[in-house]
Amino acid sequence: MSQIENVLHESRRFQPTAEFQARARINNEITYQRMYRQSLEDPEGFWGRIARELPWTAQWTKVLDWSKAPFAKWFVGGQINASAACLDRHLATPVANKVALLWEGEPGDTRQVTYSELADEVGRLANGLRSLGVKKGDRVAIYMPMLIESVVAMLACARIGAAHSVVFGGFSAQALRERIQDGGCTAVITADGGFRRGQIQALKPAVDEALLGLKEVHSVVVVKRGGNPVGWKEGRDHWYHELTKQSSSNCVPEAMDSEDVLFLLYTSGSTGKPKGIVHTTGGYLVGTYLTFQHVFDIRPEDIYWCTADIGWITGHSYVVYGPLQNGATVFLYEGAPNTPHLGRLWEMVQKHKLTILYTAPTAIRTFMRWGDEHPGRFDLSSLRLLGTVGEPINPEAWMWYHRVIGRERCPIVDTWWQTETGAIMITPLPGLTATKPGSCTRPFFGVDAAVVDEKGQELATNQGGFLVLKRPWPSMLRGIWNDPERYVQTYWGKFGHMYLAGDGSRRDEDGYFWVMGRIDDVLNVSGHRLSTMEVESALVSHPKVVEAAVVARPDELTGQAICAFVTVRSGEKVGPQLKVDLGEHVAREIGKLARPAEIRFTEALPKTRSGKIMRRLLRDIAAGVETVGDTSTIEDYSVLAKLRADEE
Repeated sequence: MSQIENVLHESRRFQPTAEFQARARINNEITYQRMYRQSLEDPEGFWGRIARELPWTAQWTKVLDWSKAPFAKWFVGGQINASAACLDRHLATPVANKVALLWEGEPGDTRQVTYSELADEVGRLANGLRSLGVKKGDRVAIYMPMLIESVVAMLACARIGAAHSVVFGGFSAQALRERIQDGGCTAVITADGGFRRGQIQALKPAVDEALLGLKEVHSVVVVKRGGNPVGWKEGRDHWYHELTKQSSSNCVPEAMDSEDVLFLLYTSGSTGKPKGIVHTTGGYLVGTYLTFQHVFDIRPEDIYWCTADIGWITGHSYVVYGPLQNGATVFLYEGAPNTPHLGRLWEMVQKHKLTILYTAPTAIRTFMRWGDEHPGRFDLSSLRLLGTVGEPINPEAWMWYHRVIGRERCPIVDTWWQTETGAIMITPLPGLTATKPGSCTRPFFGVDAAVVDEKGQELATNQGGFLVLKRPWPSMLRGIWNDPERYVQTYWGKFGHMYLAGDGSRRDEDGYFWVMGRIDDVLNVSGHRLSTMEVESALVSHPKVVEAAVVARPDELTGQAICAFVTVRSGEKVGPQLKVDLGEHVAREIGKLARPAEIRFTEALPKTRSGKIMRRLLRDIAAGVETVGDTSTIEDYSVLAKLRADEE
């Protein structure tokens, strides 16, 4: 692979305000550099010091065992329970009476629980699960809407030492079945249904379908939320409220080895079956604890909202484990962002005086498409910090987020990490880092990231190549469930001693990283290797465009040609002239070689349930071939069907 060419030029810089910087946890370069150097030069000392802030019941004998790389062991011999780290550690402090979870349902109903109340509820469900025969080492599937009970379910599993496998509540019965079977789950926690876009989305019927013939699952616990009629299998099915009512809240947490499995989380592969990513207990807790504290500059008075569903790693790490270990107040929302109106998110920011908002670039671009008038109707002055997660954010969306939502005073933490990394890897520190729209900036403590070529050699400034991590980190995945060879080959097979992230990146003259999209999505036009992210950013910088995805299609002359799928702002007309204008705009922004050979207008793009554009599906459409591989994570099949229809 020759290097990926850098064609995006972004020179804007934004310093944190003096007011924010003055109060920030880390607000000077000397402190950052000292901590970062120590984290690389003395990782055992650095991570050992951080880990001691958590409630271990048995001390580790060694911080890191890397003798059987790439299979790491962190805090060897230590014992810690994730539920106790999130709850028990606070119960003898004033945090016990602080709101842990503040929830709003889509119909507008609200509920809140303190840390003390949450601990009681977790204890009751944990004892209830034990009474059903769930024990340490079992796996429990969780298939839920965004409810307080969803968090309780995760922590109750952790409390008794059962690994949870959360499956996003929008997945089909078949996708759920595959994950239950692969993980060997023996119990399922679900709900009758939940509210989404003004309707009840039934969940229990999908569970019943998924479990047909699966004798290994002995128990299904059902939260009553939607009130929709459900089938019932006596002896197997149990109402959550009945099970917890008859259980004691006093549940001694199971002693868990640092390397005991905390959870499985499935990611969809481009082909074949989904991968069950394995995360263990001690290192994951340490990683999420420290990143949440510093990346979000958390303060006791904050009311924090990460919009991710708990079915994704962002929900695990930055809705549940990271925030609760730090004693934060977390806001949860059940429903859709456009129900009953397009300003629902901003209305909730105003209503609950939320201070931190962490969301995805695809959501930001959607809000842009809906129009500035919707956030403009609400008071967003409570917000002090914004974040993005899930994919690279194009500069125009970053600037809209900064201007319209942050009102030009909130720092933006653009975070790069993965299901596999468990915690944030590359990120600004909001009280210190001068941000650049589109850059995730610098590595977090303990993260040794680099950009390398095909042979693993580090590339010079602004040369695009493979993004790698050169050493182990506490929250790293410990493997793929039941498939250690796939783990080795997928993440370590190419370079052996370095973790291959699968993303392309470059590093600028300030040491800032610019993620350029998946390596699989790189465009090769007439011998020039271009990143999808840079071409998409050029398209979105046009005033009529709100979102774009570019892919390569075969071309006899150039090898590959660029095909762009473009969504325009509400009210804008599409036609041949706009295609010409967009082609000229891209040529002016980044060069003629990046001018799309084909532009297709679409009302929406095919995305995963977590908001990532599914470019491999668009590649199939552009090439005129049938779609193969796993499509269980697609959010809306009608988008794919319409694109196929437009093609014919």
